[in-house]
Amino acid sequence: MKTARWQTARGIIRRFRPDRNPLRRTADRIEAAILAGLVLVLLAAGPLAGHAAAGMAAASGARTTHAQASWRQTSAVLLQDAPTQAYVMGQASSAPLALARWTAPDGTRHEGKVPAPAHALAGRTVPVWTNRSGTLEAVPVQRADVVLWEVLAAGAAVTGVIVASAIVFFLARILLDRRRLAAWDAAWPVAHRRWSGRP
Repeated sequence: MKTARWQTARGIIRRFRPDRNPLRRTADRIEAAILAGLVLVLLAAGPLAGHAAAGMAAASGARTTHAQASWRQTSAVLLQDAPTQAYVMGQASSAPLALARWTAPDGTRHEGKVPAPAHALAGRTVPVWTNRSGTLEAVPVQRADVVLWEVLAAGAAVTGVIVASAIVFFLARILLDRRRLAAWDAAWPVAHRRWSGRP
């Protein structure tokens, strides 16, 4: 198994390494140079792109957590029984909504629909998050969420560099293959005359 892999690797290296092989065409040398250049781009730009994307995701997460610093968790009292399931545009939702009342950090009372467990009875308290004015907010972003954003952003950036490099290589190879075929078409009549002995 190792021998087969080594032979495959040697074949790839032998195919693209620069040498003075007379059978190696100019298009082959150009292809090898493009491949080497793209490998260098991957080694240099991949980590840089991943680091930059992770940094932007971290900055975005920091802005979000800073904006959420004033949010407070409070208890909302259900004013009605929660439905079995909520439906949005005809589709079942995972969080039924029920009318409830809660008190804002400034002491003002608010009413509105909040997510509640299915079948929760009126009078039950459920935790909600509000901003300074008492408006309901979603659950704040956690540090683990920000770390996940950073990992996903870095992975997407590196993948983008790899995909872009692969596209460039395959487009270049298509153009070089056309050049090779044109060279074969031009050389074939000459070779045919030599082999056949005809003038």
